[in-house]
Parts: sequence; structure tokens; C-alpha cells
Amino acid sequence: MSFVKSRLETRRQVLMKAAAIGVASFLGARAPAASRGSPAAAAGTVRIGGDLVVNRMGFGAMRITGPGIWGEPKDAAEARRVLRRSVELGVNFIDTADAYGPEVSERLIKEALHPYPTGLVIATKGGTVRPQASQWLQDGRPEHLREACEASLKRLKLERIDLYQLHRIDAKVPVADSLGELARLQQEGKIRHVGLSQVSVDELATARRIVPIVSVQNRYNVADRGSADVLAVCEREQLAFIPWAPIARGSADSLEGGSGQAIEAVARTHGVSVLQAALAWLLQKSPVMLPIPGTSSVAHLEEDIAAARIRLTAAEMTALG
Repeated sequence: MSFVKSRLETRRQVLMKAAAIGVASFLGARAPAASRGSPAAAAGTVRIGGDLVVNRMGFGAMRITGPGIWGEPKDAAEARRVLRRSVELGVNFIDTADAYGPEVSERLIKEALHPYPTGLVIATKGGTVRPQASQWLQDGRPEHLREACEASLKRLKLERIDLYQLHRIDAKVPVADSLGELARLQQEGKIRHVGLSQVSVDELATARRIVPIVSVQNRYNVADRGSADVLAVCEREQLAFIPWAPIARGSADSLEGGSGQAIEAVARTHGVSVLQAALAWLLQKSPVMLPIPGTSSVAHLEEDIAAARIRLTAAEMTALG
């Protein structure tokens, strides 16, 4: 049964109702007590690595930096408010990377949230360098990954990073060397779990022979399903799937791609924005899905998190594919 009672229900009403709703996890996990009943908890929970339980509506901290994901944000105070508000709304999984800024996103997270609330999982990434704003270059050398991990620990003021992800596989470095170093950092207690970003099914299989992998972060949204095969592996192996760019390009009224008209119809039926409908679709697409919509605006953050309580019908899911 849908929780949406009226096509005229406003986004603000969606958010207010979400605060009173707690949904059992699709995987049977229980969220930390402090986040139960929160708007983000309406998405249910997922286990990462078997021992980390997080609400399935996370937050991506890439866009709290400056234009082009470069430098300081235009409004640093608002960026900190976004981070604090995300936690107030029950988000207990925040994704970042040392390349965001670079270094700016991690530093803002520490400034806004440290000392961190119990149960908050901060996931970061290493292996990408930014010589200038237009460049995103891979560096998977073991010495660089060690340096990057230890620098992230200091910036975030953590003794251990719960989820450290290889930002991209570096074609110039044997993957066994890159992941072997992450395995050593894990053995030393500096990393709790290892994840991957932007990998194929074959690359994931290779990586899992080197070090235990608990999550994959690939581009995936209603308009771009190129990683459907990787998602299928994650479902089978109970790995968290973290879709980056969880909302396809577009506006609150329409999205790019072939699913545009179908998702617009769903949004109209539920009286929500197309962006919220797209997030709701992701959450219902798979129980291992952990969306991380990002924004630099508190208002947009609240709308994103409100999508956690929208329930699409079976017919709507079929229509969207």
C-alpha cells in the first residue's frame, strides 16, 4: 500500500511525514537507535561488510566544494549546515573523496561533524589526483595510496576509515599492487573495509581474489543502467551498491534519457518532483542499493531525503523497467 495519500501532497508534507515512519530493512538489519524513525530511515537499512548498518539514503559530499568540485565552496557556512542537517535527518552514511576540492570536502566534514555521532559511517576514496580543476588522474601506486589514506585519516580526524574505496583502477599499475596496499592498510587497522569505484564485473572478480570487497560505487540511475551487470553481482554476493550520479541530469520536472516520460508520469501521480521519483525508483530497484544524492543546499537536501518514504507501485516499477 502506498504511503502517498494524495497527488497534491507537497514536498514539505512528504518530509514531515517521513519523520514519523520507520521501515524494516530489506536485509533484516537494524539501524542505530538514534536514526530509527528518522526521514532517512524510511529507506530501510543495508549492511556493509556484515558489521556496518546504515540507512539506505546516504549523502554524497562532492558538491559541498567549489564550482567544478574545485576549491572552497561559495558558502562554507551553508555547506556545514548541509552536513549537519543530513545527520539530523537520519543520514548515517556520508561518501566523500580526497579528490573533492581536493581535500576540501573531507575537511568540511570534520569541521561540521567532529566529534562524530555514534553510528555515522564516513566513506572516502583515494587513488585520484587533481593537478588542476579540469584533471582527474589515476594514481594507484602503493606509496600514493598509503600517503592518501593516512592524509585522509588526519583530515577527517579518524583513527580508522570505515570504508576506503579505490577511486579508479589505475591502468598503469598492477591492480594487485594497488589493492595489496589497501589490504596492508586494513591489516594495520587504518581501514575497516575496502570498496571499489567504477569497475566492471571482471575487475570486481579480480579484486575480490586480492582483498575482501564490501561495496561497489558505479554510475547508475534511471537514465543510465550501464552497470546493471555489476549490480546483479552485488545483489548475489550481498555487496553494497553505491550509485554515483543517482539522479540523471535534468530538472525537477524532467530528466534526460529514455525514461523521461515514464518517470515524469510517476512523479505527477505521487505529487513529488521527478528527482524524488528517480531516487525512490533506485531504492526499490534493489535491496543493496545505497543512493548518495549530493547538494550544497539544505532545501534540496531535505527534498532528496524525503524521497526515502515514497513507494512506487509494482506497475510503476514495471513501466520504468
